[in-house]
Amino acid sequence: MKNRPIKHRFEGVLVRALFALSAALPLDVASAVGGWMARRFGPVIASSAHKTAIRNLKMIYPEKSDEERARMLERIWDNLGRTAAELPHLPGKELPSRMQIEGVEHLTAHGKQMLFISGHFGNWELNYVISHLHNVPTTLIYRHANNPYVDNIMVKIRSTRCSNMFQKGGKGAIKMAHALKNGESIAMLIDQKMNDGIAVPFFGRDAMTAPAVAHIAMRYELPIIPARVVRVGGAHFKATIYPPLAYEITGDKEKDALAIMTAINQTLEDWIREYPEQWFWVHRRWPKEIMPA
Repeated sequence: MKNRPIKHRFEGVLVRALFALSAALPLDVASAVGGWMARRFGPVIASSAHKTAIRNLKMIYPEKSDEERARMLERIWDNLGRTAAELPHLPGKELPSRMQIEGVEHLTAHGKQMLFISGHFGNWELNYVISHLHNVPTTLIYRHANNPYVDNIMVKIRSTRCSNMFQKGGKGAIKMAHALKNGESIAMLIDQKMNDGIAVPFFGRDAMTAPAVAHIAMRYELPIIPARVVRVGGAHFKATIYPPLAYEITGDKEKDALAIMTAINQTLEDWIREYPEQWFWVHRRWPKEIMPA
């Protein structure tokens, strides 16, 4: 579309201005303002995403009333807004210092590189910060933003807290291989839909899931380390690094990949059921044909 570059530039300028304002505010104020703005304007500005979240919650929590799901949605938008507003504070010392971290021993107990996995949960941007704080060289694999100007802003901020980073895809796989040869661990968020992935159960329904984590773990014999960051109030967090997921390599790659991804999706599901308001419900995770009207 001819107007897309103009729109992208405008969005880039807007995001840069909002991030500059957030960075200038005290962390607690920035987080609170971000949460308020998302609660107030998110459902309107991102109406399609809001409708997706409504359908997702209706499907997964049919026993709840419309009012209960509406209250959940308000808290979901609050967490999203806070996470966005906290991002400009990532390079500084205060935001990372707000994490109470458990399971640090799992960062060094295996004597080899690791494959860190998480989802868009709590403040997910703090996940790769954990390894950075404990001097574990880690490469972040990320999905690039649709807007290249916004993507450049995000990359600049995130690069302050990881050894390296690159986009998902074919070129990224080559760079990842080089990172592993250089002794770096890998960090990935693995809870988004991938149309050409494999069908894996998630909340009792098949969801197309990228099997890359399983393939990487099996090929390089890496321990899969789940990690999550839960928001425990305002801009305060509890981070947990879990023991490695047990998996078996039988020689049947498709079967083994499905088993690994099933265990990963179950882990994510357990987290979400514990703190449902802290997950990225605005994403179209399940096929349209199974979604409620």
